[in-house]
Amino acid sequence: MKKEIIVNRAPEETRVAIFEGGQMTDLFIERRESEKIVGNIYKGRVENILPGISSAFVEAGLEKNAYLFVDDVISEDTKERKIEKMLSRGHEIMLQVDKEPISTKGAKATMDISLPGRLLVYMPFSEHGGVSKNIESQEERNRLKRIISEIKPEKGGVIVRTEAEEATDKELRREMRYLQRLWDSINERFQKLKAPALVHRDVGIVFQTVRDYLNEDVELMFIDSFQEYREVLEFVRIVSPELVDRVKHYHGKTPIFKAYNIDEEIKRLRSNRVNLPSGGSIIIQEAESLCAIDVNTGRFTGKKSQEETVTITNLEAAKEVARQIRLRNIGGIIVIDFIDMKRARNRQRVLEALNAAVKGDKAKTKMWPITKLGLVEMTRERRRESLFALLGEACPHCHGSGAVLSRETLFINISNELQQLKLKHHAGKVRLRVNPKVAGYFKERLARLAHIAGEKIEIQPAPDVEWEDYHIIVE
Repeated sequence: MKKEIIVNRAPEETRVAIFEGGQMTDLFIERRESEKIVGNIYKGRVENILPGISSAFVEAGLEKNAYLFVDDVISEDTKERKIEKMLSRGHEIMLQVDKEPISTKGAKATMDISLPGRLLVYMPFSEHGGVSKNIESQEERNRLKRIISEIKPEKGGVIVRTEAEEATDKELRREMRYLQRLWDSINERFQKLKAPALVHRDVGIVFQTVRDYLNEDVELMFIDSFQEYREVLEFVRIVSPELVDRVKHYHGKTPIFKAYNIDEEIKRLRSNRVNLPSGGSIIIQEAESLCAIDVNTGRFTGKKSQEETVTITNLEAAKEVARQIRLRNIGGIIVIDFIDMKRARNRQRVLEALNAAVKGDKAKTKMWPITKLGLVEMTRERRRESLFALLGEACPHCHGSGAVLSRETLFINISNELQQLKLKHHAGKVRLRVNPKVAGYFKERLARLAHIAGEKIEIQPAPDVEWEDYHIIVE
């Protein structure tokens, strides 16, 4: 399948879109004021130890203290697994951010440092290693294990990534040397710095994309910034010289994201409704810790039985749901309400289609069998905030609820207040200032208001008045 990587570099943000078969499958955005810290390594100081939840909080120079669970603590005594025995307050440690801070929670960290390259991951404090399960050929797995056993440092473990399949001995050795040099420099900085301090900043979104996605399957990586293009080119020459000719600088006058229609796609991602090819649709509702996705047939009726119609819609939805959760970076618990199917065979088909669709997702996912009601429960690794949270903020009118008071409710509320003011026998004039989109509803029912407040009531559309607000002016 044809793959392309499109990079847009602007003063305030960097955006990367990945296409497979002409369809956008991944979108990454890194903003100047909200740089990601996953992968960063810090020298921290233990502030609090909470034995009750087997955790510690570490001051690392971040806005909130980092959270460290007992399983993420590296200790010389491998038998002792009580956090109060492994750490002490004021203890200075090296830690790496594993998950971004979300909402009121601080960053989740680990002492089990990992340095990822394009082909290998070096873990200096671990003796474990292995080969990616996505490399299925036993012969290739044995070859990679043999090479790693020869080049592996005395201390630490090495994981062979999927991209290492068919990599040459020379490529693997070169990357291992690079990761070892990187670890030596991190260790040296750690000894010199005073806690709390940033020891190593992980590569930015563009270089992460090169590391994780640029492989033989990618036909083109298009970058609109000449400076970014030159830096990426140098990086690719080091890690994947055979792919240098696939990195190109975009010269077009039309902005690159507009030329590829990505800006329009991003606008559509703000909607909670996604239309399916057959006429059905999916509705996506995000909450803080759970996302509910509903599948509807819409106008699609099919040519045969209702069961076939429902199954076709569900199969389309399974593929689109997998794409949408990747694009929107939805994490945590996800519940998908597929349309009810009577036959167990069809339910299994839909579940298999969903499983196949999420295979290309680099975030870890876990799925449970489809229920008789058509519900599928799944979890997806949450490593950073969702696209919805990144691009938007709570509506000042509805405060994030997604709904405001109806016109009818506003009319009743104002009618009750007018009645309490007892203006029926008032000789003067009463002006009612309301939002212009509400004013028409009130004008149609002016007689009912006049009966309460007297004949001299005027409805005044006021653009400066919010939907739920109103002003009653008695003259």
